[in-house]
Amino acid sequence: MSNEKLSKSDINSMLNRRNQPGIVDTAALSRQSVGVESLETSKVLKNTYMLLGLTLAFSAFVAYMSMSLNMPHPGMIITLVGFYGLLFAIHKTQNSTMGLVFTFALTGFMGYTLGPIIGMFAGAGAMHLVTNALGLTAFVFFGLSAYALITRKDFSFLAGFITIGCFVLIGAMVVGLFADIQGLQLAISAGFVLFSSAIILYQTSAIIHGGERNYVMATVTLFVSLYNLFLSLLQLLMAFSGDD
Repeated sequence: MSNEKLSKSDINSMLNRRNQPGIVDTAALSRQSVGVESLETSKVLKNTYMLLGLTLAFSAFVAYMSMSLNMPHPGMIITLVGFYGLLFAIHKTQNSTMGLVFTFALTGFMGYTLGPIIGMFAGAGAMHLVTNALGLTAFVFFGLSAYALITRKDFSFLAGFITIGCFVLIGAMVVGLFADIQGLQLAISAGFVLFSSAIILYQTSAIIHGGERNYVMATVTLFVSLYNLFLSLLQLLMAFSGDD
């Protein structure tokens, strides 16, 4: 009997010794997983903001050259075809070097479309409006980005608002093409300010919480948001300043 009890005790002791390393390994694995996730998030954020800075500088240079050379605006059709064509190319090549090439092509093209617009303000002696719009755009972007990064809140709930807002803005722009409704353009501009701000929060949150792991697509999303935000604020400032 004593041998049988000793045998059971030994077995239990062996099982306990085998289970303890398993518990330690699971905890270590969990910590390692969190560490890897944190490093991946930091890497995506770093690459996104670095690429965003480079594309903004490149776009500003192209806009300056376009304005200096007095180049004409490409028009709505060419702008839409160029924008969505390059956006489609980026989506298809986002995991390759060509994705970076198309990203600079898109941001450069968008800078080119800004040149003639800024040139009109310069010719009218209203560059202060452009400067104010740039300042407000930077303030909104840095403020929203800092809020998302510091609080680390999950703004994925904005997905529904962004989807609905997209369709509402498209519908309003279509109506604006065929009907002259007083205040509609201002309402559209105000809508784009809210829409772009929501996207900045949503995209930054997606990077932080692992919903976005491709820095090329994250950069393009933030760049387009800044582009729309700048133009919308510029139009609102122009309207409220009384400059035509």
